[in-house]
Amino acid sequence: MRYQYQSSFSRGNYFGPRLFTDAIKLLISINFVIFLLQSISGQERILFQLFGIVPKNTFGQLMLWQPFTYLFFHGGIWHVLINMFVLWMFGSELETLWGRQEFLKYYFLTGVGSGLVTVLFSLNSPVPVVGASGAVYGILLAYGLIFPNRYVYLYFFIPVRVKYFVIFIGALAFFSSIGAGSSGVSHLTHLSGMLIGFGYLKSNVRLDALKSIVLQQKDGIRHRIIKKKRRRDDDLRLEVDRMLDRINEVGYDALSEKEKKFLYEASKKLAKGEDRN
Repeated sequence: MRYQYQSSFSRGNYFGPRLFTDAIKLLISINFVIFLLQSISGQERILFQLFGIVPKNTFGQLMLWQPFTYLFFHGGIWHVLINMFVLWMFGSELETLWGRQEFLKYYFLTGVGSGLVTVLFSLNSPVPVVGASGAVYGILLAYGLIFPNRYVYLYFFIPVRVKYFVIFIGALAFFSSIGAGSSGVSHLTHLSGMLIGFGYLKSNVRLDALKSIVLQQKDGIRHRIIKKKRRRDDDLRLEVDRMLDRINEVGYDALSEKEKKFLYEASKKLAKGEDRN
């Protein structure tokens, strides 16, 4: 998949979300339905232990589904609202640019990947981690790389370029993760989502560049082969024309057996080449 790096898209330099795209609509619907069900059940503590990431249990109790399911559970109404709002704001245009399949692939790569990093760096923690923030931070990072010079309005008033906004958010997640003692928000998960997204997008750009080089080399080789074949065909035609002139002068029977055989084989080769063209 080719990732475009550009400062603007079809709607100019100012940021603005699109309508609900397919993947965004699906993700937001699932998240809100699960949040409603968990709230109605009144069993959030048990649900978080089972379906959130509890690093101590993910590998210790073989609850290997947790790095996936934690993405769909949230710790409160504002938690789910903010995550889904940001997902819609920044993700809708990315899905339009990439397509549904590639967008979902990126979303779950950053979300599940950041969950696994959280487990690995806090193996003995009994505290559940829930929320789509790892994937959402990955989306923010992608938007900042692809549309770095777009403007987003901070607090709906202050225009800030998206690249500076993403750098600020990333730095905040980094420094918070260093001193995140009793915080209920896993800043490490946020930072991991951004780093995984960065690595994935950059590797895809390199792969695209490599593919382009390989294709150019293949085209060059193919062009040289075609050119060489055409040169051989031209030489063959000249020889055939020379022999036809001789036939006009002395007749076909005057040709040697070797010349007759050559003329027959050359005619077949040239006829095949014309059929392919």
